[in-house]
Amino acid sequence: MNTLNPDRTIGILGAGRVGTILAKLAVNAGYRVHFAGSGDPSRIEHIATILGPRATAATVEDAANAADIVILALPLAQHTTLPVDALRGKIIIDATNYWWETDGVRAEYTDPLTSTSEIVQAFFPDSRVVKALNHMEFRDLDDESRPANAPGRKALAIAGDDPAAVEAVAALVDAFGFDPVNAGPLSEGVRMEPNTELFGANVDAAEVKAMLERFPRSARGMIVARARANRGD
Repeated sequence: MNTLNPDRTIGILGAGRVGTILAKLAVNAGYRVHFAGSGDPSRIEHIATILGPRATAATVEDAANAADIVILALPLAQHTTLPVDALRGKIIIDATNYWWETDGVRAEYTDPLTSTSEIVQAFFPDSRVVKALNHMEFRDLDDESRPANAPGRKALAIAGDDPAAVEAVAALVDAFGFDPVNAGPLSEGVRMEPNTELFGANVDAAEVKAMLERFPRSARGMIVARARANRGD
């Protein structure tokens, strides 16, 4: 697999549990990381200190501007607060999930005609969105990172419309210590959202592929299939 240049910078927007673990994985893989929370960077400076000299606490704008690839590790509904111009042309990894407790009750986020990543892509029309890093629990992301070809290595699904962006994200997933599994175009990100078999799974590449393939026969998969068939997809 192609690998990313370790001198490249990863931006992580969100400094909660998932964002912090992703920052740790990126630093351990040799990347520079600029990560941002919702407030003043001084509030998360202690995280950068723990992660080491390759990690920098930043504002959202600065993290977006500095990065080659930006990971959204914040509540889904907050994507509309992010700077569209600073993210223009960037690869955006959408690691968000819809939780009504934090996002509010939003019918568009459960609409079977679309995936939530397609909604994110529509908000960032000049960015390249790839769905990834969203379906494994944060504790497993922290515990299961392993070198390539290591026995028992776990896998993460990715979905996107831009082949070069998908390849770059696959390389990043590999560098983070997981086998990437291509789920297809961005619309197929629906196969790894909450209320799917894959969501929360901690399994290897063969089982990730099997779960993706079983999705059309699942309860959610049949709802999605009927809705999209009625639309004429």
